[in-house]
Amino acid sequence: MNSIISILQKLFSKELDLLTTEINAYPTEESLWGVDGNIKNPGGNLCLHLCGNLQHFVGNVLGKTDYVRNREAEFADKNVPKATLLQQIQTTKESVKAALAQLPAEKLNEEYPIQVFGEPMTTEYFLTHLLAHLSYHRGQINYHRRLLGER
Repeated sequence: MNSIISILQKLFSKELDLLTTEINAYPTEESLWGVDGNIKNPGGNLCLHLCGNLQHFVGNVLGKTDYVRNREAEFADKNVPKATLLQQIQTTKESVKAALAQLPAEKLNEEYPIQVFGEPMTTEYFLTHLLAHLSYHRGQINYHRRLLGER
């Protein structure tokens, strides 16, 4: 039987691998950063956001890394090379894997160390939220790539 930590490890790894696939599928560096009409968050910025989010909330808070998040830069930085984005995804994957590997199962039912939404929640609840957040934005990246990627 798989523990919830094992399941979370597999799902985060799978989603981050799919994020790598999405970023690699952009036909040009420029298409990663295209905006049009109401589309204000291009795939490149969503990728930076996902990496920053996971490295902070999983890597730093749970895994005790020295990662310092700059959320504003996740949306403000532009024209970051595809190779840099791919390296950030790999670093994020390693950070999440290491943090979850050392997380004792009993911590899942304890309160997450910081309040994120203005109220307490369990670590298990928040990790599930982070996985859904990753999947949601990965879907947005897929849509962005297909909608604007060929221009």
